[in-house]
Amino acid sequence: MNGMTSEFHGLPFWLLVLLILVLLCQSIFLFLDGRKRGYRYWFWSLWGLIQCPLPLLFYLIFARKIFRRTFFKG
Repeated sequence: MNGMTSEFHGLPFWLLVLLILVLLCQSIFLFLDGRKRGYRYWFWSLWGLIQCPLPLLFYLIFARKIFRRTFFKG
């Protein structure tokens, strides 16, 4: 147990905590917003727990179509 309390596979403990918080916040946002708008919220939230930031970017581009509305206004 050489340094397992302060590092996990070479990563500092604070970085692991930060990564977990970012993934949880992203997943919660995807779940709540997807449920509010009627999209596949379980899919987006589970994917959001695994990776960052691709699920959020794909959700905004394909599900919400936020970039299409912003850049292609006529």
